[in-house]
Amino acid sequence: MRIVSLLPSATEIVYALGLEDDLVGVTHVCDWPPAARTKRRVSRSLLPAGATPAEIDALVSSVPTETLDDEALAELAPDLILTQDLCAVCAVPAGDVQAALDTIGCRAEVVSLDPASLDDVLDGVARVGRATGRDTEASELVGGLRQRLDRVRSSVAGRPRRRVFALEWGDPPFNGGHWIPGMIEAAGGEPVLAEPGRDSVRVTWEQIADAAPDVVVFTPCGYSLEGAVEQGRALLHQPALAGVEVWAVDADGLFVRPGPRLVDGVEALASLLHPDMAGAPRSDAAQRLTTSD
Repeated sequence: MRIVSLLPSATEIVYALGLEDDLVGVTHVCDWPPAARTKRRVSRSLLPAGATPAEIDALVSSVPTETLDDEALAELAPDLILTQDLCAVCAVPAGDVQAALDTIGCRAEVVSLDPASLDDVLDGVARVGRATGRDTEASELVGGLRQRLDRVRSSVAGRPRRRVFALEWGDPPFNGGHWIPGMIEAAGGEPVLAEPGRDSVRVTWEQIADAAPDVVVFTPCGYSLEGAVEQGRALLHQPALAGVEVWAVDADGLFVRPGPRLVDGVEALASLLHPDMAGAPRSDAAQRLTTSD
């Protein structure tokens, strides 16, 4: 089978199922595991290099930000393409993929992964398993991930639930939606300004202040821990964050890509919310921000 992944989380799933030799094409942002960088790229970003968060927000609201390399796709002749319709910023939508396939005369199966919750993410792993004949491997992977989630929930059971706001974008501010509220709940927190399964939406700093979170977790989509720390420091002057415990996290690795590593994200959340029960968070997963940084 020849697989093309148009979604970083799908690329991670493919590797987790041991299908790396069948993976022939990935996007320009597929970077985990590191071996994914050696695969042929079939998409590119239309965003200008060095754009600020505010500039990126303005652009993604008005123009396409991803484009397919039809020539590469035709040469690779995939049997299966993994994509999504959840966010046109994160990947080429399934409808655009199908249009491209019609243009080049390719009859690949297109599987769209569009999770809204942690359970949906795990169901997506099972879907990829079914589509690739790796049902057993997918079942074992999902079972192990669910066991880890259960261990986290047990470790924080009965603990006071701190109010947590997930800030998915800083300028302008957006909340963390979809599966992130569920991650907060699983880690022993109470999500504020967000509901499980709902889209991420724009909010105001006044709304954030009124919600009175105990903890703000900065999860900027498209950024690693280093990028989150850099952007997060610039946000600390906001009055809404005065006196609030603010953490920057590895957003791409552990929070915004709906793949197996979301469970690592839940474990990291539990560690920063309940370090006495779950241990201190790993230094490569989260960093607390202060005005002295």
